[in-house]
Amino acid sequence: MRRQTALAAALLAILIVSPLTPATLTAWQPSPNLAPYVPTPIDVVHRMLELADVTKDDVLYDLGCGDGRIVIEAAQRYGSRGVGIDYDPERIAEARATAKRRGLEHLVTFRQEDALTTDVSEATVVTLYLLSSSNRKLRPNLTAQLQPGSRIVSHAFRMGNWEPEETQSFEDQRGNTRTIHLWRADGTVRP
Repeated sequence: MRRQTALAAALLAILIVSPLTPATLTAWQPSPNLAPYVPTPIDVVHRMLELADVTKDDVLYDLGCGDGRIVIEAAQRYGSRGVGIDYDPERIAEARATAKRRGLEHLVTFRQEDALTTDVSEATVVTLYLLSSSNRKLRPNLTAQLQPGSRIVSHAFRMGNWEPEETQSFEDQRGNTRTIHLWRADGTVRP
């Protein structure tokens, strides 16, 4: 008991003496989690890519890419280049292994980064399966960085009051109703 009291007093003294700056607090916080990891069913992936009208000339960024299935499928089906962004090193490793196994390493790249700070300016298509609150956080970066005509497709979740150009609802292979939304960048920065 005496040892625990001494340890608690020492920790308290360190906290009182050590200034807690925002940088220190940020270093202690885990990487941003914009959504739980839930893989997008492959039939939904296909519908997202169709709605975005992906071609071999596109550069597709998937923010919160998880196992990389959207980027990999776009490269496999359409020959597009792709970049997957995720904060989870296990998901990035899994995505890289799948790309290597399928022989697509020349078309796809996976990076462990914070999607909120990723530069997406080279993207012509951005795919998302994040929460609505996360999409709203990403919206200013997307609208500021994407060239007019670039497409943004989100599975299930919207971007606040920014109305999608198109919304499709359909039944997936398991009988669940799915919704996907399409926006086009128009050069207007939306907060």
